[in-house]
Amino acid sequence: MKQAVIFDLDGVITDTARYHYLAWKRLAESQGVHFDEAFNEHLKGIDRMGSLDLILASSTRVYTPAEKLALATEKNEHYKELIALMTPGDLLPGAVQALDDCGTAGLKIGLASVSRNAFTVLDRLGITDKFDYVVDARTIARGKPDPEIFLAAATALGVAPAHCFGVEDAVAGVASIKSAGMYAVGVGDPHTLRQADVVIPSLAQFRLGDYLAA
Repeated sequence: MKQAVIFDLDGVITDTARYHYLAWKRLAESQGVHFDEAFNEHLKGIDRMGSLDLILASSTRVYTPAEKLALATEKNEHYKELIALMTPGDLLPGAVQALDDCGTAGLKIGLASVSRNAFTVLDRLGITDKFDYVVDARTIARGKPDPEIFLAAATALGVAPAHCFGVEDAVAGVASIKSAGMYAVGVGDPHTLRQADVVIPSLAQFRLGDYLAA
């Protein structure tokens, strides 16, 4: 039986993707790089510096590490301005119920987010106290699809990876869960998230009983 669940944040519990999109779009266009929704799809589950590298690969310029850091900081400052406007109304359908169901069942609940602003988002959503432990980009060396973030969450929760399951909406995130040796619940398109053990459209279809003994 599973003893812990580890959720991703963006695209699972709330949709900050549109804020990331707006912030990345402004930065990309300031560097003469075309940025649209299709390009943005390639950034899902990728950390900030990895996303920046993908964007700047389309530029004719060569950037120094200091310039890249300045651009990443600029993007993050704009993103923080946008998420400061978030409220509990930005929780995705089924998110609170899924968290409450897991808590009622006695599961340890973790969060594995490559965002450095995870705590800010949780506070704005009013759900910080629903998590036993949060792992974000500041505490890991390698982002998804590396399994480090989910393994770190399992260790902090005191539960073996085989007794955990993860919930993710991105291909890189699902790969991270599977590499960690965990059962993977994908949220989104089953054709995109083929590596997941089961895929649901959203947390509104989250059925804890189906995953506990899987």
